[in-house]
Amino acid sequence: MSQGKDLLDKLARKGISRRDFMKYCGALTATLGLSSAYVPKVAAAIKKASRLPVVWLTMAECSGCIEATLRTTYPWIDTLLLDIVSMDYLDMIMAPSGQAAEKSLHDSVLRNTGKFVLVVEGAIPTGANGNFGTMGGGKTMVEVIKDVGPKAAAIIAIGTCSSYGGLPAASPNPTQAKSVSEVTGLQTINVPGCPPNPINFVGTIVNYLLFGKMPALDDKRRPLFAYGQIIHDQCPRRAHFDAHEFVTNFNSEEARKGFCLYQMGCKGPQTHNNCAKVLFNEGTNWPVGAGHPCIGCSEPDFWDKEAPFFNPIS
Repeated sequence: MSQGKDLLDKLARKGISRRDFMKYCGALTATLGLSSAYVPKVAAAIKKASRLPVVWLTMAECSGCIEATLRTTYPWIDTLLLDIVSMDYLDMIMAPSGQAAEKSLHDSVLRNTGKFVLVVEGAIPTGANGNFGTMGGGKTMVEVIKDVGPKAAAIIAIGTCSSYGGLPAASPNPTQAKSVSEVTGLQTINVPGCPPNPINFVGTIVNYLLFGKMPALDDKRRPLFAYGQIIHDQCPRRAHFDAHEFVTNFNSEEARKGFCLYQMGCKGPQTHNNCAKVLFNEGTNWPVGAGHPCIGCSEPDFWDKEAPFFNPIS
């Protein structure tokens, strides 16, 4: 049986029809900023993927990024991990532990040097000679990332913590946490957000499968297909902003009518992301849609620069 047919059969057993799968590929194609002519090519890239080897390292983080990724759909997470990529190491979901897990990491890196994609979740604590963050075998996170990073074909920093330091690096930053690129000196593909939408991570992987390279990036090394526009320009409440119709109290008629949240501290006018288009939880909703202002979580240093979150942009 061909890999493509095998994948469709597995999706069918989950109650996902070929029509559903193609609909997802259409949404992913649009997210990538490609024309509809690429839908069959995106589908083919997913179905015929040669199981790209992936190593996922978790550093100083809250697990929100992997939790978000675990909720990806079409492909579901087991399909993504077992049929599209070869997830050789991800300590949060892998069966081995202890020395066996460390052997999996060592063997994969050795076997696939220069060929695997390294995904890093979380910032890297550098204080106390790196001893604020240690991993299996007693190594510091600094030691591990400096060892594994240079051996990867590409590094995807998933979430704001690994991309820019995030919450661990917020003032006063007692652990001296830093981003992956700051610690390694290597260029990363940043997929920020707290957490990021899984479609942005999957889209980055699919771009690699489709074109053999990572997507075009902005000046902060974020994929343009996901972070090329500010939220304000895509927001369904934009018309209320233009009409000067604002929410000034969450328990108000204006809030119930879905007026603009700018005066409640919304950071959409200066935040680059596609939340308003792709939504979260299978396209169910997003923070502004649920009545909460954007806090700018995909921007560098947002914990310090955007707080207090409910104060209007000055």
